[in-house]
Amino acid sequence: MEFNQTLYKRRQRANAIGLTLSMGAMALGLTVLLWILYVLFSNGLAALDWNMFTQSTPAPGSDGGGLANAIVGSLMMVGFSVLVSTPVGILAGIYLTEYGDQSKTAELTRFVTDIMLSAPSIVLGLFVYAIVVAQSGHFSGWAGSLALSLIAVPVVVRTTENMLRLVPGSLREAAFALGAPRWKVSTMVTLRAAKSGVMTGLLLAVARISGETAPLLFTALNNQFFSADMNKPMANLPVVIFQFAMSPYDNWIRLAWGGALLITLAVLVLNIVARVFFRDRSPK
Repeated sequence: MEFNQTLYKRRQRANAIGLTLSMGAMALGLTVLLWILYVLFSNGLAALDWNMFTQSTPAPGSDGGGLANAIVGSLMMVGFSVLVSTPVGILAGIYLTEYGDQSKTAELTRFVTDIMLSAPSIVLGLFVYAIVVAQSGHFSGWAGSLALSLIAVPVVVRTTENMLRLVPGSLREAAFALGAPRWKVSTMVTLRAAKSGVMTGLLLAVARISGETAPLLFTALNNQFFSADMNKPMANLPVVIFQFAMSPYDNWIRLAWGGALLITLAVLVLNIVARVFFRDRSPK
């Protein structure tokens, strides 16, 4: 074949233009990201002190204060959400993969899961407000946990299904050949083989719901005082940050920066744990 110098140079130019645009886009994205992190850390680190973890949110116009009630409230609501979304999401993912793969129920479940994944979180918050808060007549931590669970469940379902589909079919066939029932193959063989991917999806779901604000505005609302009663309005970091960041008080704005940094560090730690401790360690 005769070498076409003109075609070769045109392809070189196209490749150079593509690489330049790609590197430029990456540099722009990294610059904006580093700028955001710099502003967050520079303001957030200045707000971190012992009082932030030991004192409750201050009243308007008062000095001092902390985020102890908001930290505890967020941990409780996220914790209960994990207790709900983990078994529901994993069992639903097992059903979609191992039992009802081609059934009408599985198709409907996947369709609803996709809708919930793409639905704005404020819509889920309004839904919980209509069926829980409006019926009970008061905001509560339970309503906030339910709203967060509705956000986390589809993430866990989709991740579990995708990870289980990566398990080789020969592994299931070998277990069936040994006489193992389907429920034991699903839980003791395929789920165990995909546990690293499932745990990664669960941690990423927790990282997503940790910073959700809109659903909690309609469900848990806020509480200036320390309270561990899930049947009452409960303080939480996202709503406190939302309210304090727009306030005219300097100490409230400082606490908002500190709360934003705490959430960012928590999400960062969860992502590191997901990538380091649950990565695939099988020999290549």
